[in-house]
Amino acid sequence: MSYFDPLDYGAKADGENVDTVACQAAIDAAYANGGGTIIFRSGKQVLAGSLILKDNVWIYMEPGSTLKCSGNWEDITERFDEGWVNTGCPGSGKFISTKEGTVNVGITGSGTIDGSGLLYMKSSEFALDSYDPYRPFLLFLVGVKGVTIRDVTLKDSAFWNLRVSACEDVILHGVRIRGDLRIKNCDGIDIDACKRVRISDCDVSCPDDAISIKACREFQSYGACEDIVITNCTLESRSSAIVVGVDAMQPIRNVTCTNCVVRNSHRGLSVNLGEGADFENFLFSDMIVETRVYKNWWWGAGEPIYVSVAPWVKDVIGACRNIRFRNILCRSECGAFLHAEKLGLASDIVLENVKLDLSVWAGEVEPRYDYRPTYEGDYAGMVDGPKEGIAGIHLENIKGVVIKGCEVRWSTNPDSRYSNAIWARGCEDVKIVDFEGQAAKAGIAAIDMM
Repeated sequence: MSYFDPLDYGAKADGENVDTVACQAAIDAAYANGGGTIIFRSGKQVLAGSLILKDNVWIYMEPGSTLKCSGNWEDITERFDEGWVNTGCPGSGKFISTKEGTVNVGITGSGTIDGSGLLYMKSSEFALDSYDPYRPFLLFLVGVKGVTIRDVTLKDSAFWNLRVSACEDVILHGVRIRGDLRIKNCDGIDIDACKRVRISDCDVSCPDDAISIKACREFQSYGACEDIVITNCTLESRSSAIVVGVDAMQPIRNVTCTNCVVRNSHRGLSVNLGEGADFENFLFSDMIVETRVYKNWWWGAGEPIYVSVAPWVKDVIGACRNIRFRNILCRSECGAFLHAEKLGLASDIVLENVKLDLSVWAGEVEPRYDYRPTYEGDYAGMVDGPKEGIAGIHLENIKGVVIKGCEVRWSTNPDSRYSNAIWARGCEDVKIVDFEGQAAKAGIAAIDMM
């Protein structure tokens, strides 16, 4: 195996001098060699700006090593201004990235890649808009065939931690992600327009979505995002722990999520279709999900299971079908929420052996449901629920629903804002088999369907 050490190319590795030139020189030498491993040594902290991985070049992080992103925007020379752009974040950059068409790259070892996220914050108050409008993705790999990332720790990113876009044959295993829980848009893992992806044994704690499967408009020429496997992960998020969507400019299909633990999250397992493509064939099984309410600016209202089909762009919406939730234990402040704007947009959904324990355990239950994002604005998607309150399972305009062997349980003294065990409106072909659960209060039915 051929090793290339940035120290041999002039790196100071003292955490103060910016070693971008030395690190890129080591990468370029490995590439010229036909491939090789860039090694970052134990006890050393290498500070750098944008780095570009090339064919057959891997990074190995020795135990106790740190590769740190520069907090100076001028050192972030790889820019990305074409995608997710709004007045709050007009541009972004990339710390470690690739060019489209790259093959066989990897990052392994038990060291740390540090995003210097706090240096891109405007203040320590962490108000909603307290970040700098220009900030880098920590890892942003684009158009690669063959990606392997194992065992490394990613911490304190200023933006998304690990974005993999338009890639094929991706393995993410044993990755630890630690984001500051106050930083907006700091996702954990984003799989965008990719094919054949395996995410396993990862531990993610971050403020925005922990694992997000999507098909963003800037890479829609690559087609569907498909054949995604997620297993054996522990996840914590101020937004969704696992979300399919909202971005969907191409189909998303064949996604399995098994044997995961979701803790202390604002939303648990989410299928959120807001654009014009179709979703199909999602399996969520054998999980423990704990959700709670945080602040209004995080999408969600403590739902452990969430399916929503509603347009993010006016009058543009696809459809989703074949979704299964099986063997899931939920402790939550809100119920399961399944909603489509019109009948027929969401069909063939099964909840089997799902147990929901609802109580106010972390804060305040807000008497609302959250349909965001919508074309009407940031907060327009937060609406009051039925007049009776929040149901254990909420069904709205769903075609073909099976609820089998499920339970809804309330705390000893349920909050007055809780209501029916099951509430349904505008649905077609609903089957309820072996269900256990009562209404949270007297005077209303356990199952209210019209």
